[in-house]
Amino acid sequence: MTQAPTPTAETVRELVRSLLPGEGPVEVAPAAESPGHRTWWVGTRHVLRLATDRDASARQRRELRLRALVRQHTQIAIPSGVAHGEWAAGLAYTLDARLPGTAAEGPAVSALGEADLATLLTGLREVPVRQAESAGVPRVPPRSLPALRAAAASRAGALAGDEEFDPGRLAQLTATVAAQLAAQPGAAVLVHHGLGGDHLVMSGDGRVRGILGWSEAVVGDPAEDIACLAASVGAPAAVRAATLAGYGARPCLRGLWLARCDTLARLADALEGRDPTPQPVLRARLHRAWEAILLERITELPDDEAP
Repeated sequence: MTQAPTPTAETVRELVRSLLPGEGPVEVAPAAESPGHRTWWVGTRHVLRLATDRDASARQRRELRLRALVRQHTQIAIPSGVAHGEWAAGLAYTLDARLPGTAAEGPAVSALGEADLATLLTGLREVPVRQAESAGVPRVPPRSLPALRAAAASRAGALAGDEEFDPGRLAQLTATVAAQLAAQPGAAVLVHHGLGGDHLVMSGDGRVRGILGWSEAVVGDPAEDIACLAASVGAPAAVRAATLAGYGARPCLRGLWLARCDTLARLADALEGRDPTPQPVLRARLHRAWEAILLERITELPDDEAP
């Protein structure tokens, strides 16, 4: 198998010169590295993403089609493509206009920012599922909350030993509650699947100015996006945004517990050397996901509740 080339600063400069011939000399600097991708800042107005394998290239091409579709259903800014193609044989690139604002872990979201997130969640739900699948977005089944509960319980002991977490807190998620919070049939929507980390572009006043990172989007359980938001902006803000978007108690609580189980398991893995994410980041996500919300006092959910 031929090894994929490694993009260098000179590789990026040559590509940028061909794409922006009227710009003159432009400074380039590495911005991020993730499995399958290398991201570079291009001056102050552009972002270049280089796929480093064929699978990432396919996802990047799919992302271009998906962004065009989502843009029709939400007023939240989504990166606009300036150019796209291949930077090496079979390896894709996209050059995007840089969105104004700051993308950061754990942003502080204002009340207006929560309304922005509600606008996004509403728009995602309004994207026709058939059109998303036609654009190449895969459909994935909902995860089993009882299985996640069991896995989280088995991992909670590792955190208890380090005084990271009180395993007794998991008792709130009983087997009955976990079963009651199963995903509802026919509730699948377009799911961003990464509304956290550095994918939320924020302004200084706590507004959400844009959403990055559409390559992992799926058709599936809307509670997954609520879960991502709970770990990113905090459980209360996530639930308020989802409620504003029209989601009822069941998907909100399901998203909350998905986030709690996920963040617990990931921190335990990090403490045992199986997750490279910095532990302070994972601790902060765990704290945000476990923030209390009034909705947890609900003991019964109506059978006919809308998703």
